[in-house]
Amino acid sequence: MHRSRNMKGLIRLMTLFMLCLAVRPQLTTDFYSKSCPTLLQIVRKEVMKAVKAETRMAASLLRLHFHDCFVNGCDASILLDVSDTEKLSGANNNSARGYEVIDSIKAAVETQCSGVVS
Repeated sequence: MHRSRNMKGLIRLMTLFMLCLAVRPQLTTDFYSKSCPTLLQIVRKEVMKAVKAETRMAASLLRLHFHDCFVNGCDASILLDVSDTEKLSGANNNSARGYEVIDSIKAAVETQCSGVVS
């Protein structure tokens, strides 16, 4: 009986391992390398400009990223301007900040790669 349970556990573990090998990430750091090759430089420039203006902005942007990605994955839901969203929730209201930096990044990206980067 004990040996049977160990064998089932081993089979489950091996199955999980095989499934992990078959999974491929959908996004990579070079995802936009052909459609918007300057994307990372544009984002970096805008973030550096914001942090230079106010050093605490680095932490604020990190907090936005955390609140967007922690709950349901990185879906940009923290940026939605409709009722019943993370952006307008009581926990984030008047405490999450840096939205204007995201807007400036998006504007700069749109200038170089219009309609390409979501």
